Amino acid sequence: MTPSDAELDILRVIWANEPISVREVHEAISAQKDVGYTTTLKQMQRMVEKGLVQRTGSGKKHSYQAIIRENEVQTSLFDRLKNAAFKGSAIDLALHALGQSQPTEDELTQLEEWLQQK
Repeated sequence: MTPSDAELDILRVIWANEPISVREVHEAISAQKDVGYTTTLKQMQRMVEKGLVQRTGSGKKHSYQAIIRENEVQTSLFDRLKNAAFKGSAIDLALHALGQSQPTEDELTQLEEWLQQK
C-alpha cells in the first residue's frame, strides 16, 4: 500500500514521535501548513481503517502508532517511481537524481564507499 501525500505527512510525525495523540500530530502538521484539527482527526481515523496506523486507549485519550514501517513505505514509493518513470531501472533513477543536484562531499564519499562494497 502506498500512502497518499497527506497520509505521509501524518506518518512522518507518528514515526518520529510514537505513540502520539491526534492533537500532537495536528500541532506538528499545522506548523507546516494550514490544516484543520477535524481534517487531521478524520484522516487518522481513515488511516486506522486502512491498516496504516493503530489506535489504543479509550474515551477521549487515544494514542496512535504506525503499523506500516517507514522503510516499507520508502521501498514502495521507490519501486513505484522506478517502474513508472524509469522503466524499472534503479541505476537510471539514481543517475537522474544525482544529475539533478550538487551532491555534497559527504554524499559523494558515501556513494563511493557503497560502490566499493558492491
